[in-house]
Amino acid sequence: MSQQLNTQIFAYAKQLTDNAFKAQSVALKGLEKVAELQIKALEKQSQVTADFITEAFETRDAEGLRGLWEKGTALSRENAERAVAVTQEIIAVTQKTAESLNALAQEQQQAANDAVAAPVAAVKKAASVK
Repeated sequence: MSQQLNTQIFAYAKQLTDNAFKAQSVALKGLEKVAELQIKALEKQSQVTADFITEAFETRDAEGLRGLWEKGTALSRENAERAVAVTQEIIAVTQKTAESLNALAQEQQQAANDAVAAPVAAVKKAASVK
C-alpha cells in the first residue's frame, strides 16, 4: 500500500512540475512577445522623433516653422495612434497567454481528478468482485 501511495504521489508531483514548466514557458513567450511589440514601437517612435528634430534644426524661416508646427501636430497624432495599436496588440497577446494558462490549469485539474478516480474505481471493482 505504501509503495502504491508513493508511486501516485511521485506521478502527481511529476505532472505538477511538468505543468508548472509549461505554464512558465507560456508566460515567458507572452512576455517576450509583449516586450518585442514595445521595443518595435519605441524604435519607430524614436526614429520619427529624430527625423522631426533634424527637420526642426534645419528650419530657417517663418514658413518653415509653420510647416513644422503642422508636422508636429501630425506626428503627435500618429504617435498616439501607434500607441493605441500597440496597446491593442499587447492586450491580444495577454488574452491568448491567459487562455493558454487557463487550458493548462484545466488540463491539470482533469488529470488530478482522473488520478484520484482511477484508484477509487479499482477499489470499488475489487470490492464488488469479493
